[in-house]
Amino acid sequence: MNSEQEELQFLGFFGILKESFNVIFSWRKIFSQITLALILPLSFIFLAHIQISQFIFVDILRDEDALEYSRTGTPYYDKLSNAVSSEWVAFWLFKAAYFTVYLILSLLSTSAVVYTIACIYTGKEISFKKVMSVVPKVWKRLIVTFLWSFAVVLVYNLVAGLCLLLSVIIMGFSSVGVAIFVVLFLLYLSGFVYITLIWQLASVVSVLEDVYGIQAMTKSRGLIKGKMGIALALFLLLILCFGGIQTVFEIEVAFFWSLSVGVRILIGTVCFLLLFKVILFGLVAETVLYFVCKSYHHENIDKSILADHLEVYLGEYVPLKSKDVQLEQFHV
Repeated sequence: MNSEQEELQFLGFFGILKESFNVIFSWRKIFSQITLALILPLSFIFLAHIQISQFIFVDILRDEDALEYSRTGTPYYDKLSNAVSSEWVAFWLFKAAYFTVYLILSLLSTSAVVYTIACIYTGKEISFKKVMSVVPKVWKRLIVTFLWSFAVVLVYNLVAGLCLLLSVIIMGFSSVGVAIFVVLFLLYLSGFVYITLIWQLASVVSVLEDVYGIQAMTKSRGLIKGKMGIALALFLLLILCFGGIQTVFEIEVAFFWSLSVGVRILIGTVCFLLLFKVILFGLVAETVLYFVCKSYHHENIDKSILADHLEVYLGEYVPLKSKDVQLEQFHV
């Protein structure tokens, strides 16, 4: 990386953006290869899923509408009813298959980018072949972290949903009730964003340190202290970019049928090109943020030790040990 470790702690929002761009452009060849192998398919699958889901859902709505105006008990009604049931099954099977493939590619992309930046940071020789040989081993650690993060988010949403429901039942829709509901909902959003930030940084921790799962989330929670504002700003920037691309694609390509096929293909292509760039930049920025947080907490990563651990590929992936990476503190 371009900045000395001691200086990383002073990087703010724009400093992290600049550092991320510098890393990508300085090592454009390896990142281009990672993008072609993992991030491009990830982007394509995401956009294709929106379009295919729309096709299936339109068929379901059309058949359900016809079913509503059909007489119960007739052969035509039974045929439509069976068709609707089959379409719903197909819809959810497609969603499950999409989620599985998207998750795998997402975790593989994270592994590849984080590992690559770690090699760049230590000055080790890096090649696409080496990255792809290590990624599947690192991926096993990431999936554990993902499952724990997903469990935390699920429990949080269930508890928050119950609290919101109880507020409506108890207070109703009076002015006081609405005010309480809005406050609780804003608190829920704040908590959800906080958990998401921890989740993202925990993915980087899982690749570079000897902890994963709930331990990685705990480590991430400690690292992000003091840099919460910067992490939040990065998160909002990426969400706005990602959400903006998704919204444009949904409205102009998937839903807005009055546009010509040529225009829809053009807009879809632009969305695709922007999406993979946003995903790549987001992964790089998250990794840079990790090193910034380590520097901020005076946890000095020994580059030689990090390099030694990255070089070990015999058998299972050997992560960085806590005593090596949790590091000795340095004083500025």
